[in-house]
Amino acid sequence: MARSSSSITPPSGDELISVRIASAMPTLTPIHRRMGAFVLANLFRSATMRIDELASAVGASVATANRFARALGFDGYPAFREALVRGFEATIAPVERLRTALESPASGSQVFDASLEQAASNLQMTRAAIDGGVAEALVDAILEARRVFVIGYGASAFLAGLMEHGLTPYCANVQSLALMGGPSHAARRLFNAAPGDLLIAIAFPRYVDDTIELARLAAGHGVRVVALTDSAASPLAQVADLVLTIRTERRLAANCDTAVLAVIEALCDAVAQRAKRSVEAASGLTEFVLPWLVKPAMHIPAASSTRAPAKTENTKT
Repeated sequence: MARSSSSITPPSGDELISVRIASAMPTLTPIHRRMGAFVLANLFRSATMRIDELASAVGASVATANRFARALGFDGYPAFREALVRGFEATIAPVERLRTALESPASGSQVFDASLEQAASNLQMTRAAIDGGVAEALVDAILEARRVFVIGYGASAFLAGLMEHGLTPYCANVQSLALMGGPSHAARRLFNAAPGDLLIAIAFPRYVDDTIELARLAAGHGVRVVALTDSAASPLAQVADLVLTIRTERRLAANCDTAVLAVIEALCDAVAQRAKRSVEAASGLTEFVLPWLVKPAMHIPAASSTRAPAKTENTKT
């Protein structure tokens, strides 16, 4: 199906559509001005709305919404929404996928199965695409680093914490900067970073600017940067020395973290395999945290309930 065309093709749906609406406001009808004011106040929300939803939000008809789009110079509402969405594509994509899925009802078990199938597919495709040389270089970089910093925000913050958890027994100094104190605290810690340190940055669509900016600042200090991201076109990949791409497609949300966590665990296993005195480190850590672990119940065999028959003496008479 051909995409709807418009009489204007602004490169930025966010900035230029708002300018166009604002400049047209004095010439619009009262109902169109009300619609324009709603869109200006709710750019992202409007970009996710169907024509009937926008019309309902301002108490207008679908025909009025179409005329509003034409008054702005578009062929109709589809072309207006297409221009409004520009710049929001990655952000809106999960909303659109959810909208499409809800139009085709499925049972809970079907959704459950489809989600697991998607996660398995991501993992299989990631495994097939990973360059063994890059993976080996990343393991070397971790083992050779004086300090290892890990950052990520949004859901990636929790992945960063799990990476710190997995590397801790085998690295002398590994720190997740993802949760404690926020980006400004991470910037303070990275200010003292230097050549010989390593930063592992985690970012997937919808990318968080803080991760990209902190990676850029660290690179400027001579820190080696590793990116765990979705593609070589990722903004994080542009500032990284090593890039490991991971497939994170998900039907009803922004990303699937299954393959990311699997790659993190694989990296931690590879580091454990290569690290010096890894067995002693793992054993020592286990012994150290033992007081906080649930102690296994001691199994004491129950006393036998059957008694041996008493011996009897046969006396002769």
